[in-house]
Amino acid sequence: MRAEPIAKPHAFHAEGPVWWPEWSLEGPGELRYVDMFAGDVLTVRGDDVDRVHVGTIAAALRPRGSGGALIAVERGFALSAQNDLSDLQVMQPIWDDPSVRFNDGGCDPAGNFYCGTMAYDQHEGGASLYLLTTEGMASPVLGGLTIANGIGWSPDGRTAYFNDTPTRTIWAFDWEPATGLTERRPWVELPDDLQGSPDGLWVDQEGGVWIALYGGSAVHRYVDRTLSQVVEVPGVTNVTACTFGGDQLQTLYITTTKEDVPAGEQPLAGAVFAVEPGVGGLPVAPFGG
Repeated sequence: MRAEPIAKPHAFHAEGPVWWPEWSLEGPGELRYVDMFAGDVLTVRGDDVDRVHVGTIAAALRPRGSGGALIAVERGFALSAQNDLSDLQVMQPIWDDPSVRFNDGGCDPAGNFYCGTMAYDQHEGGASLYLLTTEGMASPVLGGLTIANGIGWSPDGRTAYFNDTPTRTIWAFDWEPATGLTERRPWVELPDDLQGSPDGLWVDQEGGVWIALYGGSAVHRYVDRTLSQVVEVPGVTNVTACTFGGDQLQTLYITTTKEDVPAGEQPLAGAVFAVEPGVGGLPVAPFGG
């Protein structure tokens, strides 16, 4: 199965795609993603795109259940109550160290936001996973990571999946509202002969876990710890993340990047791709704060 670009590339480093019905004035919803190093949130408008600048880094975003969006910026969070982000308010940085930034995140079934970090030099053990509660309290909940990446929950909400990219392992946790993430364990370890490492992820309606492979030109679906489906992303090496959107969430949207690509090569790098894989995705869990 092959994905195709939905438009010309609009981003250098496209990441964190999200589909949310309430962002759209008409139709089933709207796709947004970040151009991370530009510090922009992008909204797809066919071959055109709308940009909103939010900071030095735009790492990840999620809709708010009350309207607007939550955005992870370089060292903290920004909140908007408006769908066009016109009232964006940037909170105080959570840490002072300029060598570490936020990278990717997602909301648990209770509406809390988990977001991971990474060091700019990507040194081992330099990253953490933070929790922003619906009450607005932020704290680290897991340390010793390197490139904290995609996170998502099973359909019943009891299992969370998480990628720390250099480990080439999809990790699983138990999750309960009262205890959060517990019992970390390897769920799938990518074979040595497979190109690429796990970046962003999304979970579908059947419990399949879709993994974007940075360096692998593909998105893989795993069911019961077994590879069940491969979506090729032609002409682009570095695939960053994926989400489901469109009518009844039947379309898999895939982001890519020009990062680590020699100038003049891979003209589709940075584009968003799409495919209908035959299974629908879970809707994004909004931030409850």
